[in-house]
Amino acid sequence: MPRHLRSDGDGLWAAVGYSAGAKILVMGISGVLGIITSRLIIQHFGVGAYAQYGLLSSITALLPFADLGIAAVIINAVAGSDDVKSDGHVRAVITTALRILIVSGSIIAAVGFALFVLGWWPAVLGDGLLAGGSLAAFLCLAVFGLVLPLSVGPRVLVGLGRVSTQVSIQAVVAPTILVCVVTSVALSIPAGNYLAVFSYAASGVSAFIGLLVAARHVRPQIAMAIKAVPHRRRYPGVAVGSVAWPMLLQMLALPVAIQTDRLLLSHLTDGPQLAQYNLASQIFGLVLQTIAAAGITLWPIYAKARSSRRIESPAVPTMWFTLGGLLLGVTLAAISPWLVPYISAGKITLDPALMIGFVVFVTLQAAKYPAGMYMTDKRGLTFQVIPILIMVPLNLGISWWLVGVVGAAGPILGSAIGVLACQVIPNLWYVRRDLAKRRAVLESDTESTDIEGTTDSAGSIEQMLLDEVDDGLT
Repeated sequence: MPRHLRSDGDGLWAAVGYSAGAKILVMGISGVLGIITSRLIIQHFGVGAYAQYGLLSSITALLPFADLGIAAVIINAVAGSDDVKSDGHVRAVITTALRILIVSGSIIAAVGFALFVLGWWPAVLGDGLLAGGSLAAFLCLAVFGLVLPLSVGPRVLVGLGRVSTQVSIQAVVAPTILVCVVTSVALSIPAGNYLAVFSYAASGVSAFIGLLVAARHVRPQIAMAIKAVPHRRRYPGVAVGSVAWPMLLQMLALPVAIQTDRLLLSHLTDGPQLAQYNLASQIFGLVLQTIAAAGITLWPIYAKARSSRRIESPAVPTMWFTLGGLLLGVTLAAISPWLVPYISAGKITLDPALMIGFVVFVTLQAAKYPAGMYMTDKRGLTFQVIPILIMVPLNLGISWWLVGVVGAAGPILGSAIGVLACQVIPNLWYVRRDLAKRRAVLESDTESTDIEGTTDSAGSIEQMLLDEVDDGLT
């Protein structure tokens, strides 16, 4: 097989292993601290405050479109660059990203303020919002909007293939939240309504550190990009729509399809079921975060392979990711009878159907990652739009119905069905066809090169013989 068709399997799995290992370490620390934090919240502020904490903390899951798809542009530009420290295109992409994110963050904060002034937050978030929680909801969005431009740093690190570094930086989040909660408890500060704000502030600290680390690795690109932001005429941006728009459409649709579970439970059930879902989501979220950290490592690998006309197939990673997700999910479900009573201080129990739903969801999320990271070019991102748009009404309808049948387990089971039907199956079908096309094109190019080389060699030998004859006659 030609060299450009071979995969560097060792390098791929090493990168995945480093990222997964870093995430497991961070997850272990964050998980222990998160359990302590949850127990403190439930004991000192109540189950209602814990339910609202989970509800408000998940608002960002409904706003992954906040970067308007620019993350894909940054990662692809950085991963595909031969000299990222001096590449003018990379610097222009970062400048454009900062401008877009500043505007987007400002709009998000303004929308949060408008919902607060108009008194619409209870209608948006449902009964899970406590009295006086509207101000906390606004503050969460305000902090999120302020921090949004800093997310350029983590995206650059992913593009550089330094996912393990990006993951390690996230280790500061859980300790920061715990310190804030412990301080509130120790000083008897009535912070029950504002616990989620601590989460957003901690994420801001992590993003700022990520920006500083990324700036050091690509010096002086980020510093120059920041200086260029206000000077649009002197430093024009770049066109990012071809990659950003399909990514943006996915980001608009996916939260509605996947991340509305808490909103459905908040509107359709009572408080205990929302608290049950929050706790199960916290437990299994540790696995989902590990899968995400390992999966995103594949993005720059596939992007670099495309730029160098080399094929990296996601077939084997898909198999291992699926098995790994299933194993981790089953393991967590097995230890949950001992874990749940400790975290909730015996105040919350989890239904078996809810546990089964999360195991299935975790497995399918793992199965979709390799193919999804392979499909991060313009064609792949565009293909994913229609299935995801279909998933929105499919998931909402199934989840709505299942809430009445199995309670808290309904939304996660509906999400699992949606992921299987509209992401796993369509993406694997696309990848299979795309791999065949790429192999055919590269093999054809290789054969053409070989034929040209043979022709040139034959012509050179013939010319050499003719020259020798001419020299003899002379």
